[in-house]
Amino acid sequence: MMRFLRSSYVIARRDFSATVLSKAFIFFLLGPLFPLLLGGVFGGIGARVATQTAKPVVAVVWNDADFGRLSDARNELAQALADGSVVTLVHEAPEGDVAAQQHRLLASHNPPVRAVLSGSLDHPQLTGSTAGDPGTVGQLKLLIANARAPLANAPKISVTNVKTESGSLTQDRALTAQIGEMLLFFFTILLSGMLLSQLIEEKSNKIIEVIAAAVPIDSLFVGKLFAMLAASVVGILVWITAGALLVQLVKHGGVATLPPPAVGWPAFLVLGVVYFAMNYLLLGAAFLTIGAQASTVREVQTMSMPVTFGQVLIFGFASTVIGSPDSPTALAATIFPLSSPMAMLARAAQEPEMWPHLAAIVWQILWVALILRIGSQLFRKTVLKSGPRRPWWKLRSA
Repeated sequence: MMRFLRSSYVIARRDFSATVLSKAFIFFLLGPLFPLLLGGVFGGIGARVATQTAKPVVAVVWNDADFGRLSDARNELAQALADGSVVTLVHEAPEGDVAAQQHRLLASHNPPVRAVLSGSLDHPQLTGSTAGDPGTVGQLKLLIANARAPLANAPKISVTNVKTESGSLTQDRALTAQIGEMLLFFFTILLSGMLLSQLIEEKSNKIIEVIAAAVPIDSLFVGKLFAMLAASVVGILVWITAGALLVQLVKHGGVATLPPPAVGWPAFLVLGVVYFAMNYLLLGAAFLTIGAQASTVREVQTMSMPVTFGQVLIFGFASTVIGSPDSPTALAATIFPLSSPMAMLARAAQEPEMWPHLAAIVWQILWVALILRIGSQLFRKTVLKSGPRRPWWKLRSA
C-alpha cells in the first residue's frame, strides 16, 4: 500500500510540475479568458447599438408651450419607467410648409426620426411608419392625455425597504444554481481533455512504457488523474479570481451585489471545488481509460464522443434540481453518482442545510474509489498493448 501511494505521488508530482510550470499552461489559463473578454466587449457594443436603434425618436412640431407640457409628461413617465424604454421627443419649431417639414424630418438620420407629431396639443396628428410599433403610439396617447390634464397632487406612497423578497430571492438562487452547474460542467469537459492529450503524447513517444516499468500501472493511472486534478484546481482558482475582479470593476457594487447562494459564498465556493474534484475524477477516469485504448487523436475523438454526449444528458438530468430541489426527479439526480456533483452544487445554491452535502460527498467518494478501481484495471490491460489491438469487448484477462 505504501509503495502504491509513494509511486502515485511521484507520478502526480511529475505530471503536475510538467503541466503547471510549462509555458503552455499560461496560455491554457488565458484561453477561456479571451472569449469571455471579447464576448463582453462585443456584447456591450451590440447592446448599446441595439438600445440606440430600438429607442423610438419622435419629432414634435408644436409651439413651445404645448411641447413644454408634453415634455413634462414624458419626464414623469421616465421617472416611473426606465428612461431607455420611453419614447424620445425632439422639438422642432413649426414651419410654413408642414408637409415638406415632415418629409425632411422623416428622412433625417441624425437622429433617425420614426414619426412626426404635428398639429397641437388639442388636435395632434402623427405621421410616420408606426404600423408595426403600437408601443410608440400608445406612449404618445398616454403622454398627450397627461399633458392635457396633469396631476396636480401626486399621491404619496409610504415605502418600506427590505433587503430582499422571498420570490425574488428564490429566483436569484435558482439563477446562481444554474450558473454554478453550467460552470462545473464546462470546466470538467474542458479540463478533462488534458488527460487525453498528455496520455496520447506519452504513448506515441513510448515514454509511458518506461514509466510503467518502474511503477505499478495502478499508481500510474491514479497519479496522472490526481495530477491533472490539481492542475485543474489551479486553473479554476485563477479563473474565479479573474472573474471576481472583472465583476468588481464592471458591475456597480461589485461582487457584493451578486445573488448569494443559500449556504453563503464561502461554503458555496468550497463545495464547488469539492464537487468539481468529484465530477472530474468520475469523468477523468473514463477519459483516461479511453486514452489508454487509443493511439491517435482521431481514435480519441471517436471514442470520447459517446462519453461527452452522455455527459450532456447527465447534465440535463442534474438540471432538474433547479427550481425544485425536493422533487423525486431531483432526488434521483442527487443519488445517481455521475450527476450527483452537479445536482448537489445546484442544491447548495437553493437550500441552506449542510448535512446532505456531507452525506453526498461520502457517497461520491465511494463511487470514485469504485470507478478508479475499474478504470485502473482496464488501464492496466490496455496501456502496454502493442501491435494489432483488439476491441475492448474482446480483451482477455491480463
